[in-house]
Amino acid sequence: MFGFWKTWKALEARGIMGINRRNADYVLKYNKRSLYPIVDDKIITKERAIAAGIHVPELYGVISTEKEIDKLDEIIGGRTDFVIKPAQGAGGDGIIVIADRFEGRYRTVSGKIISHEEIEHHVSSILTGLYSLGGHRDRALIEYRVTPDQIFKSISYEGVPDIRIIVLMGYPVMAMLRLPTRQSGGKANLHQGAIGVGVDLATGLTLRGTWLNNIITKHPDTTNAVDGVQLPYWDGFMKLAAGCYELCGLGYIGVDMVLDQEKGPLILELNARPGLNIQIANDCGLTLRTHAVEARLEELQARGVIETVEERVAFAQELFGHIPPVEG
Repeated sequence: MFGFWKTWKALEARGIMGINRRNADYVLKYNKRSLYPIVDDKIITKERAIAAGIHVPELYGVISTEKEIDKLDEIIGGRTDFVIKPAQGAGGDGIIVIADRFEGRYRTVSGKIISHEEIEHHVSSILTGLYSLGGHRDRALIEYRVTPDQIFKSISYEGVPDIRIIVLMGYPVMAMLRLPTRQSGGKANLHQGAIGVGVDLATGLTLRGTWLNNIITKHPDTTNAVDGVQLPYWDGFMKLAAGCYELCGLGYIGVDMVLDQEKGPLILELNARPGLNIQIANDCGLTLRTHAVEARLEELQARGVIETVEERVAFAQELFGHIPPVEG
């Protein structure tokens, strides 16, 4: 037991945030329960983002009841690729990504052939709440399928890589690139076997990665290096993430974004309870950074100053960026 406490004290000294501290000091403190539906329901998030002029994957249609499943043909129309997902799903569960059509059927991004009836059955399962938070009845949304930017071709297996930035009161504090693998079934979900790669906030340069709780520098499927990759549009990603504070009103969030090869940076979803593995990917604790932001907020409040999105991003990049590359 003494050894455990000694180890935990060492982690605390490095600013490593545990789940209890995250919940008590940040989620409960900065996130009003009344605002949770804005981020827990992807349709509401998308509608708010569109109203704010923030780019998101185009919404083709929504199915809310079993009777509306008959609208599926009309919503899909002649499209050869699209995504079906639960509005209140979590962890990537319940998402079907259609990449093409084949002989009257559909081909998923992993190559599996499924029928229209199977898609209808899946939508029905979404409506029953099979994939929703708390098992409540849900809605299914059909939207644009993101085509990843070519920069990810050598460091990702199928699926769509995404970028998560944790934001405290509008200040980005830590970023991570999540890369699908064969193990994760092409999903950018760390718990299912995706790779988490730290990202330098100032430059958008990738750092080392973590995969199945191991530190890595190469993608297990492509064998290409995941560190030292320059992410394009980085300042744009940082400003998008910082602006999501005004979008949803929640003070502590994870902002998930993607880079489409045609449409550029897009907001995918927001998370009111972002996970803590991002610390492993960055080899850095969240607490020291969040304390620095809170100190900044106190200072500004005393002066009666409110910073713009650009000023918040500049502060975060100056204080938390320019991480030296990890020695191999």
